[in-house]
Amino acid sequence: MTIDIDKNENALDVIGAAAVTKPAWRKVADFPLVTLLIAVAGAAAVLAGVTFGLKFLPSGLGGSLDMSIRALITVLAFFGLSKILLRHLGEDPRDDLPIHIAARDVSYGFLGGGALMTLVVGVAAILGVYRIAGLGGGTDFVMIVMQAGIMAGFVEELLLRGILFRWIEQFAGSWAALAISSLAFGFGHAANDNATLFSSIAIAIEAGILLGAAYMLTKSLWLAVGVHAGWNVVQGFVWDVPISGHQVDGLVDARLSGPEILSGGAFGLEASVIGLAIATTAGIWLLSMAYRRGHIVKPWWTRRKIARLKAVAISQ
Repeated sequence: MTIDIDKNENALDVIGAAAVTKPAWRKVADFPLVTLLIAVAGAAAVLAGVTFGLKFLPSGLGGSLDMSIRALITVLAFFGLSKILLRHLGEDPRDDLPIHIAARDVSYGFLGGGALMTLVVGVAAILGVYRIAGLGGGTDFVMIVMQAGIMAGFVEELLLRGILFRWIEQFAGSWAALAISSLAFGFGHAANDNATLFSSIAIAIEAGILLGAAYMLTKSLWLAVGVHAGWNVVQGFVWDVPISGHQVDGLVDARLSGPEILSGGAFGLEASVIGLAIATTAGIWLLSMAYRRGHIVKPWWTRRKIARLKAVAISQ
């Protein structure tokens, strides 16, 4: 009798054997939904600590310097959370932020995210809903790079993909994790300036699939961080398009006009069918690569069933 299982399930043999000797508290802690709660509690504690600590920054630093320091402290705090706590959690612990691939994956992601946004802008210009009226002041450079780029790209990916996606996937499988994390990401932008129901749905689909697929493909956060940051920075600073509803001052002075279904209205091109079509297509392409590499995780109960069947087959 032969039973085939993918490489994600091979680890269950070792896990199943080790589980016999695990103390009861560890068995409970390693259950994916319990692990998720522990990770969320850790993230909440870090956020509270950062919020409290930033109150003690000296005044008079200047807007740009103050903004940069706050962003870097926040990123370092959540990086520490990943290295100290998250990498050790669960029955199949792993480091989602391996240093040796950071520069490569962030660079590829940044270029890819920027290229996708440039393609969105190009199509919008061809269709007549985007035009450049002149030069911009570029005064929001620090805010766009440090907050919308580095901080949002890193922290949001750690929370949405590195915590929510990761342990929902361990419990309910890759497809459920992709759906839930995408909806959380999309509707997490519902309170942004100029947000609409369609803008939240659009971000859930286009960005949720794209960023979730980047995480599934690499089993690391770095590529998703780069895509997220590149998309935001190029969108706001290079092309002067609102970043998820927030108006910015970029290198050029641009105008969006015409039907909102094409322009995205005041929210920006992320709420347009152009952005929806292009980013979602890229996300599906990444998903297909993840599928071909065997990176689709089955639900917890299915993996346990396969492990039991294999154990029976080996014993016969």
